[in-house]
Amino acid sequence: MSFFAILFALLIEQARPLARSNPMHAGLRAWALSINRNFDAGAAHNAWVAWALAVLLPPLAVLGVYWALLHFIGWPLALVWNVAVLYTTLGFRQFSHHFTGIRDALEEGDAAGARARLALWKQVDASELPRSEVVRHVIEYSVIAAHRHVFGVLAWYSVCAALGLGPAGAVLYRLAEFVGRYWAPRTATAHPASSALQAVAAQAWTAIDWLPARLTALCFAVVGSFEEAIEGWRFHAQRFPSDNDGVILAATAGAINVRLGGEALRKASADAYVTPGFEAGAELGDSDSTPGREPGVGHLRSVVGLVWRSVVVWMLLLALLTLARLLG
Repeated sequence: MSFFAILFALLIEQARPLARSNPMHAGLRAWALSINRNFDAGAAHNAWVAWALAVLLPPLAVLGVYWALLHFIGWPLALVWNVAVLYTTLGFRQFSHHFTGIRDALEEGDAAGARARLALWKQVDASELPRSEVVRHVIEYSVIAAHRHVFGVLAWYSVCAALGLGPAGAVLYRLAEFVGRYWAPRTATAHPASSALQAVAAQAWTAIDWLPARLTALCFAVVGSFEEAIEGWRFHAQRFPSDNDGVILAATAGAINVRLGGEALRKASADAYVTPGFEAGAELGDSDSTPGREPGVGHLRSVVGLVWRSVVVWMLLLALLTLARLLG
């Protein structure tokens, strides 16, 4: 069921992507804000309770619906439920329009247009960026977005589905990423989260993303330049401030032989806040550069190929596991 649910969700998402302004995003913001207001008392134990309520209750509800459909109605409706949940949590089209617009502008020689699109995407000042730095930032943001929108969701969904938990893993992963970003100190909200809740959300997100980040890096190594990707993972991941993101970016740099890392872009203003939802707001931070060629427009095409080959590998593995389960 997992293979077909992912396949149908990806196909539907490509044909009819989820709009940015939709009730799901508004509901997530209201849910996170409500938990923050009612359960965040500033202490560590209160913070863990608030985080658990925000991140664990929705997956349990999704799991309850899945089990009810599977055991009392039948697997076809359970499959439809899986597809519906994956449609809201998984997909390239939730961020790829930014990547495509910037790539097209660069290929047409419109560097100013590419900077403007990058500034709009990440709510930063990119007016002084050289062309190669625009490409570098687009690669870094896009790879992390692909991981958080696609490969991380695939990892948690596949593991939980294999354990009979249906689509609960996909919801857990996306919610952990969302609250970690929504409650982060850099965001401006009507009711800011306490420092304890911010720390708990960041710690929990790091733990939840630990395995998916390494699976993504391994997949990039398999479909890219394997030895260079593994070498980058081993020796250059620590150049980035985030351990999980560093593993992915270092493996990407080796897989396509591109220099990544350097000075991070800053928000256009201290109060700027990217509209929350499933939009990955990666804050990569300043870092040392990895070895590799200077970023160029050709590397953007390499990134697209790397990501799609990784999707094919994931789907082949799931297809083989599904076939083995059917035959077994």
